[in-house]
Amino acid sequence: MTAMAADARIASIRTLALLGPSGAGKTTLAEALLHAAGALPAAGAVEKGNTVSDHDALERRMQHSLQSSLLHFEHAGLRVHLIDTPGAPDFTGQALPSLEAVETAVVVIDAQRGIELMAQRMLDAARERGRDRVIVINKIDAPGVNLPALLEQIQSAFGKECLPLNLPHQGGVADCFFQSSGPSDFGSVEAAHRALVEQVVEVDAAFVDRYLNDGDVPATELHAPLEQALREGHLIPVLFCAAKNGVGVAELLTVIDKLLPNPEEANPPEFLSGEGADAKPVQVRLDPAAHVLAHVFQVRADPFLGKLGFLRVHQGTLQKNMQLYVGHGRKPVRVGHLFALQGKTQVPLDKAGPGELCAVAKLDELHPDAVLHDAAEDEHIHLAPLAVPTPVHGLAIAPARHGDEQRLWDVMHRLVEEDPCLKIEQASQTHETVVYGLGELHLRVLLERLKETFKFEVKTQPPRIAYRETISAYAEGHYRHKKQSGGAGQFGEVWLKVEPLPRGAGFEFVDQVKGGVIPTAFIPAVEKGVREACALGVVAGYPLVDVKVTVFDGKHHSVDSKEIAFVTAAKKALQAAVKEARPVVLEPIVQVEVLTPEAAVGDVSGDLASHRGQVTGTRAAVAGQLVVQGLAPLAELAAFQTRLNAMTSGQARYTLALSHYDPVPPNTQAALAAAYKVQDEAE
Repeated sequence: MTAMAADARIASIRTLALLGPSGAGKTTLAEALLHAAGALPAAGAVEKGNTVSDHDALERRMQHSLQSSLLHFEHAGLRVHLIDTPGAPDFTGQALPSLEAVETAVVVIDAQRGIELMAQRMLDAARERGRDRVIVINKIDAPGVNLPALLEQIQSAFGKECLPLNLPHQGGVADCFFQSSGPSDFGSVEAAHRALVEQVVEVDAAFVDRYLNDGDVPATELHAPLEQALREGHLIPVLFCAAKNGVGVAELLTVIDKLLPNPEEANPPEFLSGEGADAKPVQVRLDPAAHVLAHVFQVRADPFLGKLGFLRVHQGTLQKNMQLYVGHGRKPVRVGHLFALQGKTQVPLDKAGPGELCAVAKLDELHPDAVLHDAAEDEHIHLAPLAVPTPVHGLAIAPARHGDEQRLWDVMHRLVEEDPCLKIEQASQTHETVVYGLGELHLRVLLERLKETFKFEVKTQPPRIAYRETISAYAEGHYRHKKQSGGAGQFGEVWLKVEPLPRGAGFEFVDQVKGGVIPTAFIPAVEKGVREACALGVVAGYPLVDVKVTVFDGKHHSVDSKEIAFVTAAKKALQAAVKEARPVVLEPIVQVEVLTPEAAVGDVSGDLASHRGQVTGTRAAVAGQLVVQGLAPLAELAAFQTRLNAMTSGQARYTLALSHYDPVPPNTQAALAAAYKVQDEAE
């Protein structure tokens, strides 16, 4: 491929993620775009269970997207890659990784329901990741909608940079960018056109001068400043449509073609080389002849295909049967199965170049956020970490059939790999397998997938709260481990001190041993024992966090000292120190946002206050509804939706996100400690 042909190929690529709240019509919009572009003979419908995106049996039964789906179509010489994402807050971990793979985040808002919590979250996440943002107001043909008021609410919530590229007009939409005048349901197009042009030219002084001198600048000459305005977040276009009836869909295709960025026009991906403070920025090149760099933005577990990886090629050309390294892997793997995805349908590919989305299968070495590369010197290159919500809803699970414990662990690991907001732990003190997610729905769908996709039955225990332990004072601990059993004995003695760290700092281990009283070879064993004790907990059996542990003295025996002796001594020394360091049990405090009718705001606020919560503010939503914002202990919200249903006749809904950890009340700590003591004695 010549350089000119390669440039033309890249210029023809568009990548978009459809984001936003559940029920806003993202999947319907995806179907409408596929149909309008000729990729589908007829658009499917969510309620009929025949859409390309929602191909999973569980999705069709629930009539909601539960995982991201890759789509593609060609239009007007373009190659458009589309990711349809789930909108329920519990599946944020499925939606957010799509921002790693696209240039443009398209946030879909339901004209009837107005601004919802997930719209805010996705726009914020796209801004933080440097993505171009577009708002699509869908269902404009629904009865009783007040579109001018909704546009004002969007501008109030997200900024005056949210400007319409088109406006509703007599059952269709009227362009406001390329057309400088004409009618619309909002009045004349002229004012909207002028606002757009003024917003775009502000990023380029030369165009400001032209605009001031000539009174206007033809839209056809504004492509470069428009792309700059999109990159910088100086413009967030707003478009109107009714996807189910095809209204505004052709116009959206035109916007994708003429105004949305290709890979060269958007902000570059934030690649780094190295880890932590030593990481250095890496500039990738959209060069099909360069070294391959392809990012695994999502992994899917398929019982028939094995591990399926969704990739964005950032540099070089990925070819079928080529040998690639996976991250730090030393052994190359062969890409035997390369394809584009149209929902569940695999379209075989021979190669994929810069800017393309594709998928690979049957590579067990794949993992989320891995970078595939063909040069050993690129092993340290990775994308900047993506911030995702911390899972705090826990559920203890066990196989229904005795002997399936290892299979449960294996299958759960495959499912957890799909979603960065799922976490699995083995609770050492109870020997339980505990899975954490973002909410009840999140965990319920996980269990359904276990049953339907992997034919695996499990038993569950009530939800668990992810408590943590910490300390609030300095203390020292000491333990001598001495064991003699006739032959070679065990000996190890450890002195250490513990100090509290700021909340969220984690764990720090320091070696201050002098004079070889604990040989250097045994220091890793001391650290291992300390870490094991932290994982087990001391007061109530929950992980110990935000603590600095310094080992400063000890003794060894030239014959009897062994690794196991120092592991045991370190564990016991840490436990002794923590008990003297005013230990505290911490509980997760979550940010709560409740969308509720205005008439119920007082009841909702009162309920939060009566469950150790506090209201931090309110904000307007659609007419007749408000969002109540607050903080509350997660342990107090187990039946929150049931209480909301009673207060609002089922009209309220809420979302949670981890805010921080705070100490539990003394009576709660005493109860947790007593329960742990009873359990410990029983074992």
